[in-house]
Amino acid sequence: MSSHPDFGAAAASSPAEHPSHAQENVRADVQYEEKLIVAWWVWLIVVFVGAAGFVAVAPISIAVGVIVAVVLMVVIGLVLHLGAPSIVVTDQDLRVGRAYIERQYVGNARPLVGAEARAARGPDLDGRAFMNFRVSMPDLCRIEIVDPVDPTPYWLTATRHPERLAEAINAGSRSAGNRGDRV
Repeated sequence: MSSHPDFGAAAASSPAEHPSHAQENVRADVQYEEKLIVAWWVWLIVVFVGAAGFVAVAPISIAVGVIVAVVLMVVIGLVLHLGAPSIVVTDQDLRVGRAYIERQYVGNARPLVGAEARAARGPDLDGRAFMNFRVSMPDLCRIEIVDPVDPTPYWLTATRHPERLAEAINAGSRSAGNRGDRV
């Protein structure tokens, strides 16, 4: 099974097996879930953009300036919130944003923080890896991929809780008998 988002969708043999169609089944066995929403300081930027919209239009009409400010903040806020990827670990699969992979192809996971996370993003990075980085999240989790036909050696994803994510993945990998010896 490939970890590429488009290949994963094509590989599902029935609509019930595809992650987007199995929400009711997934909720029962979710081991970890996190929505990677932006940091608090990004919301301040949204407010400043709204204020700038108000200042730009207020000389013409204060009422229109208020409407422009509110619309700008709501639209940008919705884009930021709805566009934020989620990390979901279940018994059946691992999903990071739109990408997903069956658990049988997931090896060990390792939390990366501080200098280790910076190195993983830079000099230690394998260009074939699946990457999900966020500016406001310095910590990462490295997830080994043990699918022999998938050229992706590992997934590297930002997370606010790298230890908890790694623990959830490793607990499932141990119970499935997977070994990520490439860590």
